Amino acid sequence: MRGGQNEPFVVNREVRAVIVPAGQEVNLKPGQAGYITQALGGSFTVYIDGNLFRISGTDADAIGQETVAPPELPPNATEEDVRKLAWDQMRTCYDPEIPINIVDLGLVYECDVNANEDGSRNVDVKITLTAPGCGMGDILVADVRDKIERIPTVRVARVELTFDPPWSQSMMTEAARLQTGMF
Repeated sequence: MRGGQNEPFVVNREVRAVIVPAGQEVNLKPGQAGYITQALGGSFTVYIDGNLFRISGTDADAIGQETVAPPELPPNATEEDVRKLAWDQMRTCYDPEIPINIVDLGLVYECDVNANEDGSRNVDVKITLTAPGCGMGDILVADVRDKIERIPTVRVARVELTFDPPWSQSMMTEAARLQTGMF
């Protein structure tokens, strides 16, 4: 993925985007020009006409970037393999305003994988937000659900947003605290 900081682009086809941090969905039109401000985890935060928008990695071609390949599981994968891949997938989910993934930010409280009789699996995840009033909650929940449901054999990912316990900077990994200067 190229997608560097402040890389200019022009929208080349109509594409669904989400306004940051309001969380409202809009369609960007061909010919609109802007800059990529963040290209992490297979999604893009872009700046167009004074606003920030988030574009999914599956729509990367609309801004001249490479689309993201789906995750792969080994044959005869176990629930633990799926759980590990679910955590890896969540490491590709980013708060649109903070360039750190939600796992390192400490926003993921739990991730359970349960087998179904037909060999498929259900994944239950609990996440929180850095601030309860953040308009990106629904977007982050949808991003986590979407990325986990891309895992082969996963039938459904149930993602619950909780504020108990409330998030604090102490939940961040040491690397994340170093990166944000919160040490």
